[in-house]
Amino acid sequence: MCSTDINQYLENNKNWVNSVLSNDKEYFDDLKEGQHPKALLLGCSDSRVSPSMVLGSELGELFIHRNIANVVSHTDLNFLSVMQFAVENLGVKDIIVYGHYGCGGVKAAYENNANGLIDNWLANIKDVIRHHKAELNSVVDENERLNRLVELNVLEQIENIKQTSIYRQAIESGIKLKLYAWVFDFNTGLVIDLKKKYKITPSIT
Repeated sequence: MCSTDINQYLENNKNWVNSVLSNDKEYFDDLKEGQHPKALLLGCSDSRVSPSMVLGSELGELFIHRNIANVVSHTDLNFLSVMQFAVENLGVKDIIVYGHYGCGGVKAAYENNANGLIDNWLANIKDVIRHHKAELNSVVDENERLNRLVELNVLEQIENIKQTSIYRQAIESGIKLKLYAWVFDFNTGLVIDLKKKYKITPSIT
């Protein structure tokens, strides 16, 4: 799918620097002063769903953490540390869970085959399958069922964020965090806001 020589990325970088500086000679001077991201984004590690490219964000706008199938695990000190730093040190108030249709991690959890070490991570998604078994079984088309599981997984991770000590402490301190459930669609290139799609009320907060 991609035949780019790995060293081409270094050339691309040089070209990008020249392009940036031609428009703004102080771009990197401003950047090194510190970051003030607008949102924390939890996305999937899938190489096809680059948040910055898909969302058209500039450097410094998104504080990003990625893992397989955009999972919020309460034993994942990596993500929890990222979330704490974002909320308590960077003052981020918007948190996005960013999934995508055609997610390999979600599909692997659904198929329930032995995959080795990753099965321990996929157990988080298998819990989502168990909680929503009746709804998923009611979807006849398997592709649509997997798409719905992707959505349910994103919504479940929103709930997992709400259960973290970081989120609860922020709310108790009067910090109003807003949570967003988004899914990227390869078919259209568009990002779908699940809250609007399903008219979820009350709003995800």
